[in-house]
Amino acid sequence: MTTPIKIDFVSDVSCPWCAIGLASLETALKRLDGEVQATLHFEPFELNPGMPPGGQDITEHLTQKYRSTPEQQEAARDAIRERGRAVGFEFRKEGRGRIYNTFNAHRLLHWAAIEGDERQHALKKALLGAYFTDGKSPEDKDVLVGAATQAGLDPSRAQEILDSNEFADAVRERESFFQQQGINAVPAVIINDRYLIQGGQPPETFEESLRQIARDAGTEDEEDSPGQAAGL
Repeated sequence: MTTPIKIDFVSDVSCPWCAIGLASLETALKRLDGEVQATLHFEPFELNPGMPPGGQDITEHLTQKYRSTPEQQEAARDAIRERGRAVGFEFRKEGRGRIYNTFNAHRLLHWAAIEGDERQHALKKALLGAYFTDGKSPEDKDVLVGAATQAGLDPSRAQEILDSNEFADAVRERESFFQQQGINAVPAVIINDRYLIQGGQPPETFEESLRQIARDAGTEDEEDSPGQAAGL
């Protein structure tokens, strides 16, 4: 029997561990095909909501934020690149040149969800690829429209949204909701509004956790069913 599972993937398109976490989750879901039927929805989180237009040099940003040295940052990039390669996500060797504000990307993702979960999933992957694999700016409207087009969304509608403030309040409301729930780091993968898997975990961790959650959900359904209560 296939168990339905709801997954809220709280993340930012400028977060490398979110790219790794998503690729790992996708791998786990493929392995669980026939066991679980997942509904995957992406929720907004901004790592740098106050980032000004034009962004900031990545080395400068990481030094200020984490007090890390350029050597430590290079080692971290190598480790991230290897983790990405292991789950099929390609990080460009040159790394990221700058870090950007991602609010407009989240507005497009909110719209994409209205168009359907598959469209939102495709847009999320296109945005992650544009930034981490191709080295493009997630702040650039042309890049955002290109990602929307790649995801099968209407480019004219995407441009219309970007040229307005549409969905801004909705995105801020969702960001605030998850912050109030204690989410202060991403990726945060919330299963069935109840279980939290934090960080860019390997596929095995997601697979084991999802299988256990599905097993527990099946047990709860049996216990709560009228037929079970009646001894049928």
